[in-house]
Amino acid sequence: MKVSDYTIDKRLRALESNNRRTEGMKRELESLDIRDNIAAVYHPLHEDICRGAHEFYNVRGGRGSGKSSFISLELILQIMTDETRLTNALVVRKYAVTLRSSVYTQLQWAISTLGVQKYWKSTLNPMQFVFIPTGQVIKLTGLDDPQKLKSIKPARGYFRILWLEEFSEITGEPELRNLQQSVLRGGDSFLVFRSFNPPLSRIHWANQFCDRADERSLNILTNYTQVPADWLGQSFYEEAERLRVINERAFLHEYMGEPIGAGAEVFSDNLEVREITDEEAAQCDKVYSGIDWGFAQDPCCFLRVSYDRRTETIKILDEIYETKLSNKELAERIKQHNWHLSGAVSVNLFIDGVVYENNLIIADSAEPKSIADMRTHGLKIIPCTKFQGCVQYRIRWLQHRRIVVDPQRTPNTARELQLYQYDVDRKTGAVLSSLPDKDNHSIDCLAYALDRAIYNRRNSA
Repeated sequence: MKVSDYTIDKRLRALESNNRRTEGMKRELESLDIRDNIAAVYHPLHEDICRGAHEFYNVRGGRGSGKSSFISLELILQIMTDETRLTNALVVRKYAVTLRSSVYTQLQWAISTLGVQKYWKSTLNPMQFVFIPTGQVIKLTGLDDPQKLKSIKPARGYFRILWLEEFSEITGEPELRNLQQSVLRGGDSFLVFRSFNPPLSRIHWANQFCDRADERSLNILTNYTQVPADWLGQSFYEEAERLRVINERAFLHEYMGEPIGAGAEVFSDNLEVREITDEEAAQCDKVYSGIDWGFAQDPCCFLRVSYDRRTETIKILDEIYETKLSNKELAERIKQHNWHLSGAVSVNLFIDGVVYENNLIIADSAEPKSIADMRTHGLKIIPCTKFQGCVQYRIRWLQHRRIVVDPQRTPNTARELQLYQYDVDRKTGAVLSSLPDKDNHSIDCLAYALDRAIYNRRNSA
């Protein structure tokens, strides 16, 4: 069939229009420069990446150091300027539930900051970003399902870029090797970012791993003082200075990114073991209560604690720690443990439209029937907050506060806090990221009691 002159002319116009768009995009990409949007401390790192000098980049830093902003911009730039069109990226966190509020939002920010929104399409299911002109993708996934990780593949090209955000959440080197072996294949060159706030202990596996980096790796440690002040805002600096004054060790770890711990003990650096007198307890004006359920082998634990944000100090005031307590017996025992509230100032909490006084109890959400039982016995009780990764978050939050415990007043809590340790690699002696789920009943109970403080944005870990 003969093609009409009109059809030929239409096709030629479409081709010319497409060529103009392509040329326009090329000029726009050639003008892209992320250096105006990253702190000067990252300029040498950017130039190192452009030269292809290293394959692995261990980007460590404290809060507000801009490390995730830098990596997200670099990742977008690498994909858009890749002339082979084979570069794809995989962004990984330990728990998939944390992706949307962290790296997904961070990549959206990077695309907007570079002003290239028209070239990108994002979806939540599957969670990914697609570079529209070429179909290159950035996929986001958690390590919750190893089989799912093995099945993730781009339609074209390979995963040349791997970003491991919160790298230290990975349990240890075996899990890291399995991840990299599953992802880093199908190509000749790779670019791997490992970003994280250094864990507290100097012998944590992630700290040791980066400290012994080889010639293929480049290490960088940054902090908020190396970022333009107007990027962070005055309130950020005020909060950093507040913590520096009241708890310098927590400041050095949280804001400066320095690992200040020496061993595997979880609370060795922030635990104060001493007497808490009745007079001191009576002066505590913000009192919180929590329950960790148990019955036969595991004890049931109830704690009353105080938390003073002005000094970032937690005091353990009272405990019940027994096996084979029925819910009714526990309720009666709790009612008998109100002695120290006589001198306390009532603190109102506004939760789900209801105002509670400071006799509110927050309990492990795993037993809704027990919570209902306790309510029938006249106690004000609600379930705690839980999500994947919450245990590690709660522990990190507690590590950044001073915890005062009295071995006479609360002997079981004192024992657990002093003895609780991270898992340790038997071969290397390195501290792992995993926490043992044993001999930690009062520690869980402490976190439940402080649930509303822990998940308050002003008090983040």
